[in-house]
Amino acid sequence: MKPRPCGCKGCRTCLICETYYGAEELKNLVKLDKDKGYVFCPFCNKAWSGWDIDVYKQHPYHEGESIDYPGVYIKLDFISEYEETELMRNIDEVPWDISQSGRRKQNYGPKTNFKKKKIVPGQFNGFPKFSQYLQDRFKTFDILKGYEVIEQCSLEYDPMKGASIDPHIDDCWVWGERILTVNCLSDSVLTMTPFKGDTIKYNLYCAKEYPPVVQDDGTVDMDFTSKQNMFEASKPKEDLDVIIRIPLIRRSLLIIYGESRYHWEHRVLREDIVSRRVCIAYREFTPPFMNNGVHEILGREIRDRAKLFWDHRQRYKEQIKCVQ
Repeated sequence: MKPRPCGCKGCRTCLICETYYGAEELKNLVKLDKDKGYVFCPFCNKAWSGWDIDVYKQHPYHEGESIDYPGVYIKLDFISEYEETELMRNIDEVPWDISQSGRRKQNYGPKTNFKKKKIVPGQFNGFPKFSQYLQDRFKTFDILKGYEVIEQCSLEYDPMKGASIDPHIDDCWVWGERILTVNCLSDSVLTMTPFKGDTIKYNLYCAKEYPPVVQDDGTVDMDFTSKQNMFEASKPKEDLDVIIRIPLIRRSLLIIYGESRYHWEHRVLREDIVSRRVCIAYREFTPPFMNNGVHEILGREIRDRAKLFWDHRQRYKEQIKCVQ
C-alpha cells in the first residue's frame, strides 16, 4: 500500500487512517501480557513488578519483587520548566514533517539507507542553535564521555492521532551504543520486550564487528581497544520472559545502552500517550565511523558538519511569521 496522507504506510496505522481508510485491519495487534510487567525505578535502578509507571513513585517503599535491568540511565529534571517552555516555543517555530503512526518529526542528520548500508552527508549542515545547550549539557555526564551527536530528531506524539511507535531496535550499523532521549510536555513510557529474532534485522549483526563503549563498571572507553564485540558483551545474563516499562518522565534525559540497546526492542504504546508529548532523540556513530575506523573519512566529514549550529529564525522566518 502506498503512503497515506497521514504519513502511515504498510502495516503502520494511526487513528486518522484507521477511521477514514479502514486501515486498522493492516495493524498486527499483539497483546502484551501485563502480568509480566516490571517498572524501572530511576532512583534505585531496579525494575519492580507492575505495569503502571507510578510504581517508581513508591521509592523507597517498593512492594513486590525486583530484578536487575542494566543499560538504563535516567537524569530527572535534565531541563527546567522555563527551558522546556522556551525549547518547545522554538521547536514549534520550525516546520514539522509528517511521520508514521500518528507522529510528526523534525530531523537533522545525514541521509541514511539502512537496508543498503549507505550514508551520505546530503544537505545536513548541523543543528538549530536553540538546542545547542542540550548538547553542551551532555558533556557534563561521565557516561556520555566522547559522545558526538550526528543526528537530532524531534518527535511529536499526539493522542488525538493515536500516535505510537512500533517495536524496534535502532540500526546497529551506523547508530552507536548510547541512545539519548530528552522528554518534554508529558510523561510516557518506553516498553521493552526481549528480541529473539535474526541478527540481520536492524543490522544487529554489525554489533559483532565493534567493541562496547560503556564498560561493565560504567566507565567509557573511546579507544575501541576491547577484544569483546558489542553484541556478545551486552548479552543478558539471564533469559527473562518479562516486559520492562521505562518511565519517560517529563523534562528528563533517558540514556539506553548495552543490553537494553542491543537485546531488547523498544516501543511507545498508544495507550501511554495521554497528552501531547515531544521528545528530542540523539544518535552517535558506531566505532567504524570514528577515528581509525574503516569509515573514518566519511565519518569525520559528517562529524565536522555536526559541530555547526544555525539560527532557525533566519532559516524559517516565513514560517515564524505565520506562527506569530
